[in-house]
This record gives sequence, C-alpha cells and structure tokens, in this order.
Amino acid sequence: MIKKLLSPIKVGSQTLPNRVFMAPLTRSRAGQPGDIPAALNVEYYEQRATAGLIVTEATQVSRQGQGYAWTPGIYTDAQEAGWKNAVQAVHAKGGHIALQLWHVGRISHSLLQENGAAPVAPSALIANKAQCFVVQTDGTPANVPCETPRALAIEELPGIVAQYRQATLRAKRVGFDFVEVHAANGYLLNQFLATNSNQRTDAYGGSLENRARLMLEVLDAVIEEIGADRVGVRLSPHFVAHDMADSDSEASTLYLAKEFSKRGIAYLHIAEPDWAGGVELSDAFRKQLREAFTGSLIFCGNYSAADAESLIEQGIADAVAFGRSYISNPDLVERFRQGAALNKADRSTFYGGGAHGYTDYPTLQLQPA
Repeated sequence: MIKKLLSPIKVGSQTLPNRVFMAPLTRSRAGQPGDIPAALNVEYYEQRATAGLIVTEATQVSRQGQGYAWTPGIYTDAQEAGWKNAVQAVHAKGGHIALQLWHVGRISHSLLQENGAAPVAPSALIANKAQCFVVQTDGTPANVPCETPRALAIEELPGIVAQYRQATLRAKRVGFDFVEVHAANGYLLNQFLATNSNQRTDAYGGSLENRARLMLEVLDAVIEEIGADRVGVRLSPHFVAHDMADSDSEASTLYLAKEFSKRGIAYLHIAEPDWAGGVELSDAFRKQLREAFTGSLIFCGNYSAADAESLIEQGIADAVAFGRSYISNPDLVERFRQGAALNKADRSTFYGGGAHGYTDYPTLQLQPA
C-alpha cells in the first residue's frame, strides 16, 4: 500500500501535501516570439497542481543560457509576466511550484545566441555527439551538433552569477515557492564541476573546491535574494550524456551536499544516471549522501510508486520526482492513490508542437468509455 509517498512533508519553509514531485521536463512549447510562457503552458502546469511540488521545465536565465529552441526564459518582463500566470493558476488549485534556473553552457549553437555569438563554457571543448535544437535560417527546426564554445574569461564569471541573481529576483516577484538551481545533466554548472569539461588553470579549475566554486557562488547569490529555505539544487552524479565524464563525480556530489547543508537549503534533487547510460547509484553512496545532506533529499529515476514508497520507507529519500509519467498523467497523485493504471506517454510529442501530447492526456474522470 502506498502511504508514505502520499503523506505531507515540510520542505524548507513550505508544507507540501504529498511526496510525489513533478520533475523538470523540457517540452519546447514556450510562446513565440520571445520564449514566453503562454496560455497553453499555464494550462499544462495547472493540470498537474496536485503534485507535492512541481519543478518547472528548465528555464534559461539569459539568452546566452539557451540551448534549445522554444524553451522559456526568465530574463525579460514578458517572460516574467507569463510565468506569473502559471504560478497563480497552480496556487489557485492549492499547488506548489519551483522554477528551475538553467544555463546550458556549451550545449548550444550560434543560431540560438545573440548576434550569432559562440556558446560559452569553462573551457573551449566541444561536447562531442551532443545536439541542441535550433530554428535554422530557412525557418525549419532541427537537431544539430553543438558548436565549439569559447572559454569564459575569469572576469566574466561575476556576470554569470548576476544572471542567476536577476532570474531569482524575477522568480521571487512572480511568487514561485522555490527556485531550483540546475547543476546537472551536462549543462554549465555541471561543466564547471566535471573533470573532463573543466580544464581551467585559474581559481575555477583544477581542485574539486575550485571546480565547485562557481556553483557555490551562484547558490550564495540565489540564497541572498530569496532565502535558503526556498532554494533547491539538482545534481546528476555519474551522468555521461552530453560528453560528460567526471572522475570525481561522487566526491564532488558529497562535497557539495555538505556545503549545501552548511547553507541550510531546502532540498537536494538527485537525477539518477541510468537513463543516460551512466552507472547506477550504489546503496552505499545513497547512504553517504543521506548522511551528508541535512535538508530534504529527492531522487528522480524512472521510479514506480512502489519503488518510490520503498525508498522513502528506508529513510533514503524524503520525496521522489516523476518525469515521463507526469507527461502523460496530469492526475498522477490520484492514480497512485487508487492504484489505477497509467496512461502511456507518446514520445513523438515530447518536444515541440501544441496541445496534442501536452494538455490532452485524460484524467481518471475523463477516461474514454
């Protein structure tokens, strides 16, 4: 029986109604022009408001931080206004929502950058075999190989921190319950953390502490603007997609978990690596992580309700985030409560498009006869 998963939990400053969290899911449906959350996006999040916590799709903190066409931003007034509509709709249904803050770093292309600039990264190393999603010069969308980035000068790094700070200020004005710093899945902050993508010889490269420096500077800026009890971080130990290979993956995760505990952040969200081909997290590492982090610990890794219940019962996880199952089941919490079958997700509609495969999945009350 599913009990723990459906029980309330206090995360940071918020008491959430259950431990079924909605994972961040890129859907590439922001309103155009301007990458602005639109009415369709508002409906999508409102439908899923029964989640203990919705973590939004990754949202770029600047134009420079974009790696995929039609993903939403949080750096213009219009984007801020669009997100406000979504937050108000979720809150009106009694839900809670976190904004995931994103800078893709080298997982980008000059077609997405202002004035056709090169993407940026800790070092000028291309992400081999990685792709980004662009609108080509003839107006057609396409997945294309990422371009070689330029290395960020040390003088530019305060500007990166400022992008996250400004995004947090906007998120606070909008009324988000939390912000989640995306430091996972091979994007900019993860690129600084990983041993293969960070070849710097200055204060932001070399030792583990140096490679973690930008992550912690970003986190401190975010905390300063919204408070530690409204901040989460997403990490992805052993992640191998996007040409990532980090020989210090577990050590850096545990180091950061302890640093996060010192700062008193609300939660740590672990994206498990198995879907991308990385090694599974060991029970020993999970226990070390549990000991290292004093806030709420969330795991995300293609869990069933029963597996999630077990992880919470063992005291390893405080909550579990669900991704693909939330794409096709807006009423996932109720389905878990009733032990009902889940709708199957249509992969062909994951990225781009309109309402089909986005807001038209049936709930239990609307199942076809």
